[in-house]
Amino acid sequence: MNDLAKQDSLELEVTNFGPIVEAKIDLRPLTVFVGPSNTGKSYLAILIYALHRFFSGFRDYPMFPDIERQKLPQRTIDSIDEWAEQTLTGWETLLAEGSLVLPPLVTDEIRSLLEAQGDLLGNEIIRCFGMDETSALVRKGNRKGARVVFRRHVSHGSVPFEHELIVGTQGSKFKTTIPAETPIRINVGETDKINYLHRRAVDSSSKAGRSHKERNSFILELIYTLSDPALAQLAGPLLIPASYLPADRTGVMHAHRVLVSSLINRASQPRLRRDDPLPDLSGVVADFLKQLIELGDLSERRRNKADALAKRIEQAILRGSVQIKTSEMGYPQFFYKPDGWENALPLMNTSSMVSELAPVILYLRHVVQPGETLIIEEPESHLHPAMQVEFTRQIAALIHAGVRVIV
Repeated sequence: MNDLAKQDSLELEVTNFGPIVEAKIDLRPLTVFVGPSNTGKSYLAILIYALHRFFSGFRDYPMFPDIERQKLPQRTIDSIDEWAEQTLTGWETLLAEGSLVLPPLVTDEIRSLLEAQGDLLGNEIIRCFGMDETSALVRKGNRKGARVVFRRHVSHGSVPFEHELIVGTQGSKFKTTIPAETPIRINVGETDKINYLHRRAVDSSSKAGRSHKERNSFILELIYTLSDPALAQLAGPLLIPASYLPADRTGVMHAHRVLVSSLINRASQPRLRRDDPLPDLSGVVADFLKQLIELGDLSERRRNKADALAKRIEQAILRGSVQIKTSEMGYPQFFYKPDGWENALPLMNTSSMVSELAPVILYLRHVVQPGETLIIEEPESHLHPAMQVEFTRQIAALIHAGVRVIV
């Protein structure tokens, strides 16, 4: 593996997780799981999706929502304050060097705060699987719990950052290892956050007259501000959003209006009857359903850079276009218009091949951006062998355009 591919990959190691006794894989820009049924392919795919959901969520929400309440030891405040004064105030030197290496005390604080999110990560995983507790994810007969390890290399031959999650009957335990041999290095020229910290450090460079509370607040803000670029190195591609197209996407596409109506009615009931016929949804199906509903709004205002890739699939395989018509209430309806036809067909009246590929096209057109990850279960389903070969070519085009794909 060359240096670039190594930096763009992520090692994933799973033990006693669902049906999986042991697995170790490299997640690349293209990752393909092939094998018999009931061997854990979907388990791995959903786990990867859950990891993406957890880490990419920090892009929109604070990593540490209660960081303002933290109280650091005096020794930590003094040491980090001294580092900030010596390092961050020297702006010309920082620009000349081009990067900023975080000191061990800062990385330790980021690591400990990240490790405190273990239960949240465990909850996201069981949500995606549609389970009630983490113990349900542990392989039957194992008492030690399921173990998930993922490692991130920043350069060839470097000691990787390592994250370990143990899930079992006692909840989730999360541990991050940041080796001294591989410090967190932040590119100064790529983020305005370092410039902001520089200004804050200059404003705070005079310790005289500053209270302990003010110094504590500045150090916490420094840690919070540096956590985002630090996570980019710690988590790598997991920090980028992922979209999941489940194996039963055709049924959801056909029945999404009925499902939404039933869920709304169910949610409005004060008590649920035990014979309620509507099953619970896994997180991946619920997210897919939610995204379908939002497509009614997205179709009017957002077309992705991957739209050209969607058109390629339409032209090469479908010989027609997938369309969205939005009701006055903003609810989407999906249609397929064959080339040369004047009128479009409702998606439920089209072939299974069109129904299977329609979500892929819609996601590329309105949801998935280059650089993000698209996970497709059973991409070959309902495709003639010749069309399977053609769809493989189109997946290669997705990779070339920068979309990461797991199938």
